[in-house]
Order: sequence, then C-alpha cells, then structure tokens
Amino acid sequence: MSEVKKIATRASYGAALVEIGKQSDKLIVLDADLAAATQTGVFKKEFPDRHIDCGIAEANMTGIAAGMSTCGFVPFMSTFAMFAAGRSFEQVRNSIGYPHLNVKIGATHAGISVGEDGATHQCNEDIALMRAIPGMVVINPADDVEARAAVHAAFEYEGPCYLRFGRLAVPVFNDENTYKFEIGKGIELKDGKDCTIIATGLCVSESLKAYDLLKAKGIDAQIINIHTIKPIDEDLIVKAATKTGRVFTVEEHSVIGGLGDAVASVLSEKCPTKLTKIGVNDVFGESGPAVDLLHKYKLDAEGIAEQVLANL
Repeated sequence: MSEVKKIATRASYGAALVEIGKQSDKLIVLDADLAAATQTGVFKKEFPDRHIDCGIAEANMTGIAAGMSTCGFVPFMSTFAMFAAGRSFEQVRNSIGYPHLNVKIGATHAGISVGEDGATHQCNEDIALMRAIPGMVVINPADDVEARAAVHAAFEYEGPCYLRFGRLAVPVFNDENTYKFEIGKGIELKDGKDCTIIATGLCVSESLKAYDLLKAKGIDAQIINIHTIKPIDEDLIVKAATKTGRVFTVEEHSVIGGLGDAVASVLSEKCPTKLTKIGVNDVFGESGPAVDLLHKYKLDAEGIAEQVLANL
C-alpha cells in the first residue's frame, strides 16, 4: 500500500495564493515578517510587487489591509493565529469587522500542533474570538485539497473571512477531482448509526482513523467534516443528531467557544441531543513535538476513540 501523502495546510495556503494571483491582479498579500513560516513567500517570489511585508506590526498590517480593500483590492493578511486573532483582535473587530470590509485573514500555526513553540504561540482561542465578530466567516480546512479550495472560495466571497491553517503536515484524504467546497456546508464522510462525530481541521483525518478503531469495537460512527464554523451547517447537524441521537465534536481548539459550542447552540435550539465536546479542556498547551502533544491531549485517533467509547 502506498504511503498517504501529507501536506501542511499552511503550504496549501501559499500554493492557493499563487494560483489566484495568476488569475487576478486584485489579490494583494500582506505578511508580518513571517513569509517563510506562513508560506506566503512563494507568492512573494512569483509576484513581488503584490506582496507587502509589514514587519512585526500586526495591528498596523490589519489597518493597511482594511485600507487597501477600500481601493478595490482583495487583501489577504497573513500571520500566526496567535497574532492575527489575539494581538490584532481590536483592529480586526473595528477596522475590518465593523465596516464589513472585504479582507481575508490567513492565520497559520493554529492549535497545539504548533509544537515546540509552546503555549504562547499555540492559539486555541482564535475560533472563539473570530466567530464572535459580527459578519465574520470562519473557515478551518482539514487537508490540502480543502484548504486550497477554501482560499479560492474566500477570494470570491465578498466580506471578511478568517481562515485557519496548521503547521503540521496532515493526510490528504479528499479527491481533488471530485471535491467541492461551499462556504457554510458541512460534508458527511462516513455514514453511521450509533453516534455522530463532528470534526474540524486537523481532527477530521484523526476522526476518520478513529472510525476504524471504533468499528473494531462494534461502534458504527457517522463522521462529519465541518470546515466552516461560521456560518455553520445547521441542517446537516440537526439531520445527523436526529439520526444517531448522540453527538461528539472534535477540535484542536479550546472546548470553550469553538466548534463544540457552535454545535451545542444549534442542538439546544433545534434538536436537544446529548453532546460531548472533545478538544483542549480549558488549559494552555505546552512545548513538545506536535504528534506527542496531540496524543497527550487525546486529539489523535486513539484519544478520540477512547473518549467516544468512555462517553457512549
């Protein structure tokens, strides 16, 4: 059996920007002295006149992106999630969200899989922060195919978008020839009758592996990929909960304010169902190899399967 290809979604982000740059001269990419890490360096090499290094000044970069959007450009501002959502929250809220400007935020290095950079750089709160901003679209793609499609969709969308990308290389499980990305629409990856696992980002591929582990234990789990956390696919969530009667959410993010809370809001209003949130449990991360951290925080396949079995 051939080895599964793995690509970090931050690399997918850079590749997609180059693809769009060849199609439209409206695309402008801004970075905060992190072009090599965020992978916007590939765009800079191809289109040096349309790449702006704003230096280590993320709040200022946010204002520049906002201003450029009023001149007919489609700016993608890029930095680590900790700096895009955390350090620049006020500017994103007031300069992009409040006037509902057509700015895209490419936030890389999200979650504990940032690894050795440690708790200060492992942003597990960005989804919560960004989904609270009125009118902000929040997207968290699961693999290379989905990430590139998401960047294209965000470019075409008129309005502010927050796109979350990871540092760790993850399995490519979507087929580029058949995959279709639509903002606000989730995807059923596996049918099942005993429970529903709703995952996002890196945790989607781990949930697919957990599906096999659960199958071996006699549990038939439905697997759903929610790549757009806001607006969320309410119809798919309600349909799944109605079918299985038991829901788990899985995210490389705090269980407070992220995918789990978004799903809980839908279910509490439209289809009261027992829900277990699997994620980072109100703690900070720590320094260490990404794979080891995912295992310790029970966000790998084994940890997900263990928590589903313990709570079913």
